[in-house]
Amino acid sequence: MYPSRDGAGYDAAQGAKMLEAAASYDEVLRRFRWRIPQRYNIGVDACDRHAAARPDAPALICEDEDGTVRRYSFGDIRNLSNRLANALAARGLKRGDRVGVLLRQSPETAVSHIAAFKAGLISIPLFVLFGEEALEYRLANSGARAVITDAENLPKLLAIRERLPELTTLIAVGGGPSGTLDFAGTLERAADSFTPVDTAADDPALIIFTSGTTGPPKGALHAHRVLLGHLPGVEFPHDFFPQPGDLFWTPADWAWIGGLLDVLLPAWHHGVPVLAHRFRKFDPEASFDLMARHGVRNVFFPPTALKLIRQTGAPAGHKVRLRSIGSGGETLGEELLDWGRQVFGVTVNEFYGQTECNLVVGNCGACMPVRAGSMGRPIPGHEVAVIDEDGRVCAPGVNGQIAVRRPDPVMFLEYWRNPGATAEKFVGDWMVTGDLGRRDADGYLHYVGRADDVITSAGYRIGPAEIEDCLLRHPAVAMAAAIGVPDPVRTEAVKVFVVLKAGHQGGPGLAAALQSHVKTRLAAHEYPREVEFVESLPLTATGKIMRRELRAREAAKGRVLKEPAC
Repeated sequence: MYPSRDGAGYDAAQGAKMLEAAASYDEVLRRFRWRIPQRYNIGVDACDRHAAARPDAPALICEDEDGTVRRYSFGDIRNLSNRLANALAARGLKRGDRVGVLLRQSPETAVSHIAAFKAGLISIPLFVLFGEEALEYRLANSGARAVITDAENLPKLLAIRERLPELTTLIAVGGGPSGTLDFAGTLERAADSFTPVDTAADDPALIIFTSGTTGPPKGALHAHRVLLGHLPGVEFPHDFFPQPGDLFWTPADWAWIGGLLDVLLPAWHHGVPVLAHRFRKFDPEASFDLMARHGVRNVFFPPTALKLIRQTGAPAGHKVRLRSIGSGGETLGEELLDWGRQVFGVTVNEFYGQTECNLVVGNCGACMPVRAGSMGRPIPGHEVAVIDEDGRVCAPGVNGQIAVRRPDPVMFLEYWRNPGATAEKFVGDWMVTGDLGRRDADGYLHYVGRADDVITSAGYRIGPAEIEDCLLRHPAVAMAAAIGVPDPVRTEAVKVFVVLKAGHQGGPGLAAALQSHVKTRLAAHEYPREVEFVESLPLTATGKIMRRELRAREAAKGRVLKEPAC
């Protein structure tokens, strides 16, 4: 079993690190053990215990779009979340009820989640760019009884409210029409003292919906222990986080697991302040100004953000002084790693996980060599392997499904109201990720591609990631995506969609050069037989390439593509 069920050797009130710093991966692994108490509440751990010990300690620095800076201590966050917890209880919400949080990075977002956790409610992070249909599906599926939002996003909720009979309470920052509660006014009328619900570490805490790559989105239900489960996966790629003077920021929205559980809540577990600012459209130069202005030391950059910074060029003489950079979601290539070292003076540590079981593989440049093209090694505490269809561990160098063995404290409890999909997620005690990979002789894991993204050509199984990485090393290429298209001889041929850097023009000559670039640098059977130049690529909100959308475009042209594997 993963936990120390009696909590022996671990006091959640001390905010202990899960990892001990060491000079080698093997030594970190040898020293590690899980310390999970039986009774545990995210809101108490990430907020109230700091407020009790150091009420004036900085928790959040929020820079608004107009440049206004607001600062909040842990005491402020405790009092505000207490008021919101009391207000939600007054509206009849009880333990186990679901609360949607439809807000950008902001103090209100953090307060809403902390209040829900302390009240024993289940929070549902919701992305502000979701349209009405996406919101309706998630709120109906979860049976949410309340949603906390702002005036900008309130109209989408008002448009669907009549179709959501379980939704009884709308609270909006900035207020709204009759029937909507004003966030500030509601908190002002509520008491600032609240006794948190006594929750078990295994009690439900939040639902995070998957991206829906294979059917409708599924709600991954996580327990309070998920925060403790994330700690090794944050401490490791951030070179034994925290260190004195650390300050965390990410451009990723807190509606996603990468923002909420990879940055905000782990930082607060350790009492480290977080900067809140999310650009409506990521601006590389403005991001440098922001980080320099506030002295950011730790950042989670999605790969797309790194590529955009590289494409535009880092500002000359920038004053950003980062201690650690973590990145995940798409494979990083050697060129991007080298560029990161030159620009930031640190190694970008790639990590891997998914909504259901996050941060289980990663790199730590402080204790092991970082290999370009590798996701790293299993984070201490997680048993990660490459398995075949029968659940047998594959030999080194053999492709198979990346899987994580249960029990694991970061692993989801179930898919909300979907026992069939939950059962299908497992082969024995292995939770299969749906990602293909391979393990090398030294234990490093290499991402091959999504099971439904793998291209089968002339008997070869080709992952798109390494083709895309190869293309990114060409001086004309800013971004690239590869898919398989029908081929009467090969079953499928590789087609790539390419976004060019400024100053380059697409055409037959450049297409031929890119084909040769891949053929000579990667493999003859993997070179793209078709090249299409595009102005942009379809991306998820977290910056992942939506290859299924590219396949849909080809299907719309009358091309019959293979059915994606589940």
